[in-house]
Amino acid sequence: MKQSESLQALLAQIRACRLCAAQLPDGPRPVLQAAASSRLLIVSQAPGRKVHATGIPFNDASGDRLRDWLGVDRDTFYDAERIAIVPMGFCFPGSGKNGDLPPRPECASTWHPRLLAQLTRVQCTLAIGQYAQAGVIGDQRGRSLTDTVQAWQYHLARGVLPLPHPSPRNQLWLKRNPWFEAELLPVLRQLVARTLSRG
Repeated sequence: MKQSESLQALLAQIRACRLCAAQLPDGPRPVLQAAASSRLLIVSQAPGRKVHATGIPFNDASGDRLRDWLGVDRDTFYDAERIAIVPMGFCFPGSGKNGDLPPRPECASTWHPRLLAQLTRVQCTLAIGQYAQAGVIGDQRGRSLTDTVQAWQYHLARGVLPLPHPSPRNQLWLKRNPWFEAELLPVLRQLVARTLSRG
């Protein structure tokens, strides 16, 4: 299915965005993928340095783990006709003392309403990390990321599945929360397979 001309034009505008160029230490390089036929929406935080260098979403160790969580290969993951990847911030925000800085706030407020309105075939949304959960779930999220992810059944009933960030930095969180891999990941893989198999 061809994406609509209006969506193509909007994606071109987003990829040409220079709204917060002055605040980006490595310069702007918006990274996302979407098509009018996308059925699974991944809302993430912001590209890291490696993703900024290649311009390919989740083209790093976090992406390897995320694809494993979802039970999909690279070809499926990068098929925009099936999977949309829309970060809260489209550009690498730079690094701080404890890792990457938070996503720039301009992206979501400027582009998300117009972009998400065009993704009318999305069946399920994955909210990855605390910033995505704040943007997608809002006041319904828990006091912490762990609280939010533990309430995944509540959120999934509303069409959103919250996940921790698949970053190697979160290895300790995964060890402390074995229920995630034991209980949530099998459901996630079934959900993804079912969502992507729909016509």
